[in-house]
Amino acid sequence: MALRAVLRNKCVLSGLLYQRSSCSSHGRVCATPVLAAQQRNNSSSSPKIDVNFDQSTGVAVMCLQNPPVNSLSLDFLTELCIGVEKLEMDKSCRGLILTSSQPKVFSAGLDITEMYGKSPERCGEFWRAVQEMWLKLYGSNMVTIAAINGSSPAGGCLMSMTCDYRIMADNPRYSIGLNETQLGIVAPFWFKDTMTNTVGQRTTEVALQLGLLYNPTEALKIGLVDQLVPEDQVLATATQTMTKWLAIPDHARAITKSMMRKPTIDKLTSNREADIQYFVNFITKDSIQKSLGMYMAMLKKRKA
Repeated sequence: MALRAVLRNKCVLSGLLYQRSSCSSHGRVCATPVLAAQQRNNSSSSPKIDVNFDQSTGVAVMCLQNPPVNSLSLDFLTELCIGVEKLEMDKSCRGLILTSSQPKVFSAGLDITEMYGKSPERCGEFWRAVQEMWLKLYGSNMVTIAAINGSSPAGGCLMSMTCDYRIMADNPRYSIGLNETQLGIVAPFWFKDTMTNTVGQRTTEVALQLGLLYNPTEALKIGLVDQLVPEDQVLATATQTMTKWLAIPDHARAITKSMMRKPTIDKLTSNREADIQYFVNFITKDSIQKSLGMYMAMLKKRKA
């Protein structure tokens, strides 16, 4: 049972965690953890995030490219946040589309190697990065659209829900949702709040207690995604949809967005350190570390 509770952490613990600090009413991230990890990023020869900004339209496409499943590592999260921050600082950038370069997956969630055999300090840095990612995206002034071209469980689902609009590939093999309880884990309160804001109290209560993963049709029905399109049309549809959102004056839309989301953002920022400590205490328990070790050994056998 202990093993199953931590198995598939890429989906599970993802649903537990997420990223960056707050400096503004939109939950902007302070630079400390970002700069700490940026040095590691700078030494990497393979970017995990590809950003293509079209100045003529004011729209950037951010493509997640951390094979094989866009697992959310500290470096990945840091690179993502730095990319979002740079776009936010460019006043000509008004919209951001998030999508994946990996076949069949948007993001499978948190990277298990970030949670196994690491010091409490490193685990805390990782969790702060998860918080920052959420704060940076959920509080963005830009129009944000998730072009979900594959499965998006746990952390991938959370990232999708930070966006203003979600378009998913209409493929019954794909799934999306917060499935933490199936693995014996409880989604953090800010995951819960994000889902409640998206699909409502009762649907969230059932979904989180049962750890449900929805296929695209089911996700559309409950409002977890806003639109389904053929797999090869996800990005094109997101680009077309963006023009409708950008037709609204930026200041009016951004202020309205802030009104809707600020209470949720403030709740995390005011409890941020306690949330980090809770995660560190949980993930560094001997029983959890043992289960993570068993799971990683299982993965190595499969690869072999």
